[in-house]
Amino acid sequence: MTNRLGVGDDAPDFTLTAADGAEVTLSSFRGDNVVVYFYPAASTPGCTTQACDFRDNLASLAAAGYRVLGISPDPVDKLAAFAEQQSLTFPLLSDEDHAVAEAYGAWGEKKNYGRTYEGLIRSTVVVDPAGTVGLAQYNVKATGHVAKLRRDLGIDA
Repeated sequence: MTNRLGVGDDAPDFTLTAADGAEVTLSSFRGDNVVVYFYPAASTPGCTTQACDFRDNLASLAAAGYRVLGISPDPVDKLAAFAEQQSLTFPLLSDEDHAVAEAYGAWGEKKNYGRTYEGLIRSTVVVDPAGTVGLAQYNVKATGHVAKLRRDLGIDA
């Protein structure tokens, strides 16, 4: 069974390669609130909807003190194409071995069309300025997730 994070847990630190080739380390964001969202695959309909929703809300999230990091098991070149196609300006990080997803409880058993398999569970974890989990949501919906997240964080829409 997947170990999910809860409010008050230390957020596991990580360093992953972004779509632009830069190394991104979570602990380098200490002092900021960070929305870390896990999505299954770049350029799929649900993931595109979710990423564009974050893109369209990025300025208001930033104004409320939140940074956004997207993580998927996609290779860097696929993330780079996705970021360019959708004009995504926040870091998209490659977690090809899904070690970070596992550490965050975002990798585990999924069921789809009667089939059971291991995969990425669409999840969002908000890390506070001290590096502690302030909010953890699992099995989130791609559509409407950012609006719900804003409500949960008390950010006026």
